[in-house]
Amino acid sequence: MIDALSLGIIGMVLILFAFILNEKNGSINTETIEYNGINSLGSLLLLYYAYETNSIPFIVLNAVWFLVAGLKIFKILNLKNIIHKRA
Repeated sequence: MIDALSLGIIGMVLILFAFILNEKNGSINTETIEYNGINSLGSLLLLYYAYETNSIPFIVLNAVWFLVAGLKIFKILNLKNIIHKRA
């Protein structure tokens, strides 16, 4: 099994990857499932790491990050569903 530190590092890399792609050349849009999916997965992995290391501020930060990214995915999917029904 992968240890908490390794999962935390993977989560950090995912979030930084999405951030850099968006900032550097705009090759990933913040209004996409891909961007928010990467953020959601990264924050979930960091949330696990924070839980294992008992870091309360980091738990709160990543729980909020995960919820916001998840809600954005839900909003995008819901909007696509509405548009698809109208077509």
